[in-house]
Amino acid sequence: MKKILILSNHHAYTYNFRKEIIQALLKQNYKVILVLPYGDKVELLKNMGCEFIDLPLDRRGMNPITDFKLFLRYRKIIKKVKPDAVLSYTVKPNLYGGIACRMGKVPFFPNITGLGSAVENNNPIQKFILFMSKQAYKNATCVFFQNEENKVFFYKNNIKLKNYRVIPGSGVNVQDFSLLPYPSEDTIEFLYISRIMKQKGIDQYLDAAEYIKNKYNNVNFHVLGFCEEDYYISKLQKLQNEKIIEYHGMQDDVKEFHRKSHCTIHPTYYPEGMSNVLLESAASGRPIITTNRSGCREIVDNGVNGYIIEQENTEELIRKIEKFIDLSPNEKKKMGIAARQKIEKEFDRKLVVEAYINELTKISTKVNK
Repeated sequence: MKKILILSNHHAYTYNFRKEIIQALLKQNYKVILVLPYGDKVELLKNMGCEFIDLPLDRRGMNPITDFKLFLRYRKIIKKVKPDAVLSYTVKPNLYGGIACRMGKVPFFPNITGLGSAVENNNPIQKFILFMSKQAYKNATCVFFQNEENKVFFYKNNIKLKNYRVIPGSGVNVQDFSLLPYPSEDTIEFLYISRIMKQKGIDQYLDAAEYIKNKYNNVNFHVLGFCEEDYYISKLQKLQNEKIIEYHGMQDDVKEFHRKSHCTIHPTYYPEGMSNVLLESAASGRPIITTNRSGCREIVDNGVNGYIIEQENTEELIRKIEKFIDLSPNEKKKMGIAARQKIEKEFDRKLVVEAYINELTKISTKVNK
């Protein structure tokens, strides 16, 4: 039986965004072995038929000793398992897993889920990541990019690749996230779903919420997500006490919030791969307001299924929120239907699964020749 090793950094992301790829691999009689830190969703993945190797990793730390140990663990696991191919997601599994695969001459399929904030700034960390990228991706069998801009970044920085494909992010399961009935307009509900951190645009959202709530009586603002930066815990509590927002914390299932909401606002200026928040919102039939950032703008036809704003621009965000409020109920609903249609056409997760199976089939064909 052929073996596929999947390197990832989080149990929930792996289950929520990769389970269809895993299901397709199991269906084709691959043994799928997951290497990631243990979490609740691991049990669901094991129930699907996956094997599991627990490998804790620090997703954001830059300790060279810790990272070198991670590389050694990947190298040891790859030597022991002898996989026919390795799939990886996010920066550390891509870099350290990629170098381990190169040394072991194992077919390697990294997914660029976004470049991360460290890569945007010209500093020693960026130089280190660029150097490591040139080593990790040089012999990659196929590099999967989630947007064109990330691919261009590789080209401009002379990161040479043998083969690559641009895929529609992680895609979205259009059965799991089905078209929801559009809610009535007794009140208009806006939704923010993301990690609570500066680069995700939380300040712009909260400032806009404060302005709009002081001007309109029938508008509510919701915040869902885990606080990455402690500063925001007290700020969110204060605004909740003032009835500016409703903070719901981290939620495993966001569908009930989509059901009640009229529009999702994602004012990020973080280097996204392709925003899963926007994909799931649009698949649910909800208009979206987001920034002119790669990984966000691709999901919006401006004025058709939502609005695009410039990043870190609270005034423009307020204008677009007011423009949305002024739409008739039918116009809002029409935007939501257009959002759903765009997802079905361009971002169905089946397209991502097909791309992976197609590339994996190529290496099987080469071996059999």
